[in-house]
Amino acid sequence: MATLKLIIVPAKVLKDGKHKIRIAVSHKQDTRYIVTRHIVDNEKQFKNGLVTGRTDAAKINRKLQQELSRYFDVLDRIDPTPFTCADLRDYLIRSTRDPTETILVATNVKITSLESEGRKSRADLYRYTLRHFLTKFGDIPLTLINADTLRQFEQYLYDVGSGSTYVNMNLTRLKAILNDAIRRGAVKYEVHPFSFYTPPAEAERELDLSVEEVQRIRDAQVEGKPLNVARDLFMLSYYLAGINLIDLLQIDFRSTETIDYVREKTKSTKRGAKQISLTIPPEARKIIDKWIGRDGHLDFGYQFTYENFRKYIGRELKRLAKV
Repeated sequence: MATLKLIIVPAKVLKDGKHKIRIAVSHKQDTRYIVTRHIVDNEKQFKNGLVTGRTDAAKINRKLQQELSRYFDVLDRIDPTPFTCADLRDYLIRSTRDPTETILVATNVKITSLESEGRKSRADLYRYTLRHFLTKFGDIPLTLINADTLRQFEQYLYDVGSGSTYVNMNLTRLKAILNDAIRRGAVKYEVHPFSFYTPPAEAERELDLSVEEVQRIRDAQVEGKPLNVARDLFMLSYYLAGINLIDLLQIDFRSTETIDYVREKTKSTKRGAKQISLTIPPEARKIIDKWIGRDGHLDFGYQFTYENFRKYIGRELKRLAKV
């Protein structure tokens, strides 16, 4: 546990015999010092962390306690465990003299930007990354993040049971947060934290479905409406070039052989939106006709919000995979 206290260091006596009052930062069996602007004439004028024997002692002690309190306030906002004593001392000095954004503020700026573009699901992913980071380090300033911080964050994610793919995803999002803060001028690095950090190698995974596997999904005879809906939505997305569920539910399928839409995911992005046009194949039309409602949209008879329906279908797809 890191500690702070007011001291003078006899070995650092000034040429005129006077002493500067310092704040000792002790952490991990190491001690570093923050020099204050206050000076006493000799060692007798400083006892047990207090200035004594001077007419201005009360005034100096009040100012010293205010300065010490500011450092304690900064220290209370983070978990000092991952950092060296020297890092901690430098952080305390920077945080009171040249405050910068913390990871919480920077991530919330990123989340707000994503949500303004309608990318709520991606914004939620950044919330997960932030939660992991805060659990490990607390709300530290961006200036304290370096390559060693990233390696410790990586190890923490492995320690809580994450795989290499999930670790990489979180570190990629963390890098995006830092790059966004750099572009906004919220933080400056002499050396980018990721310059000397090598991400873990991802395990190779076979993600493609074989023709036989797709046929097994298509022809699966499942019981109950939930699994039938999940299977049909999966195949409909497959037939329509991988269309996302949110876009699929917004299309009016009445009296049309083609569909034209703009992906919801990119509709509000700064790069602009591209319209996608697709011809509806017979296999897709068969599924559409099965579930089409009076207004031309797919109607599965549920009263869920989109977000709840998306989660519901996700669970059913996992069940379908086991079947």
